[in-house]
Amino acid sequence: MRQLVLVTGISGSGKSVAMHALEDAGFFCVDNLPPELLPQFLALDQARSQQRLAVAVDVRTVGSLPGLVPLLARLRGEGVLVRPIFLDASTDALVRRFSETRRPHPLSGAPAAGHPGDGDRTALVDAIDLERELLAELRAASTVIDTSQLRPAQLRAWLRELVQSTQPRLTLVFESFAFKHGVPLDADLVYDVRVLPNPHYDPVLRPFSGRDAPVADFLRAQPEVVEMLGQIGDFVARWLPSFEADQRSYLTVAIGCTGGQHRSVYMVEALARRFAPRGATLIRHRELDGR
Repeated sequence: MRQLVLVTGISGSGKSVAMHALEDAGFFCVDNLPPELLPQFLALDQARSQQRLAVAVDVRTVGSLPGLVPLLARLRGEGVLVRPIFLDASTDALVRRFSETRRPHPLSGAPAAGHPGDGDRTALVDAIDLERELLAELRAASTVIDTSQLRPAQLRAWLRELVQSTQPRLTLVFESFAFKHGVPLDADLVYDVRVLPNPHYDPVLRPFSGRDAPVADFLRAQPEVVEMLGQIGDFVARWLPSFEADQRSYLTVAIGCTGGQHRSVYMVEALARRFAPRGATLIRHRELDGR
């Protein structure tokens, strides 16, 4: 099956890093292709026997964006495995990145200063808000990756995991995170496990993570942990067929605790084991992977 990865998202969210990662993974990559040329591009590369293609589209082609979602549906009907990936980040993270690189936002028309004043920041935030509005429909039809807390190496690794799966059924993504660093923007379902016993307060367990046997054994012995784990798993299992019927490609289940090291990590690992037999299951540990 021919595979097309469409990379889009908010300016400054990491599209260049994503395209370099896909190129390293063996994809033929084209940046900023006008969406209306996508069918001709696919036809040309079919003649060249290219099976793995990646195209980056952003707000610079804003006039063509309204027809992009219907076009992706048409390509799926023609047998192309289409994977739209939308990179997002918090507004604060985006403002910081533009300030550090001194690059202009494509909708602002003005360079970002190294230390923007109130007026410069307001103009940049307004441009980001407008971009979110223009790309909202495409975001809703895509797999979202929140890059606010990600290093480039993390983003490259997560992208490789996403594009390696060729199974047509919905892929389950279980992600642990720390509430103190914010809820992931890419989460579809969010569960708060901060009410569970915290291994952090045990000096012996504190250096370990939820992937390590001492912490796992401690949490497994807590009745409330077992109960909550079963309830979360049962909820996901009950509604998974409905998410699949909704033609989704990915469902991200985010589990949060205070520091993203112990309870949320253990819960993610346990849930992933439960659902692994159905296939297409990915694990992300936002705070651990960022070390």
